[in-house]
Amino acid sequence: MQSAMMRSYVIDVSGIFAGAAVRVPSLYGESFRFIAIDPRVEDLDQSEWPSLEAVRRAASHLLRTGRLPAPPPAQQAAGA
Repeated sequence: MQSAMMRSYVIDVSGIFAGAAVRVPSLYGESFRFIAIDPRVEDLDQSEWPSLEAVRRAASHLLRTGRLPAPPPAQQAAGA
């Protein structure tokens, strides 16, 4: 029996390895869970985002401002 491997994506912000994003199933399809590597983005560790770009924007915002970004907008149910 083969096990499914999770695919991960490097989250780099202006040359800083902030962490990695892992594609995970969610209630609305798929999302990306952020795993923080740099201590400056630790507050985002294990947060889920609707896209890789949203993960990058969140990490970039935290690194630039020192403040958490607004949470991602609530995803609408499929077909709603």
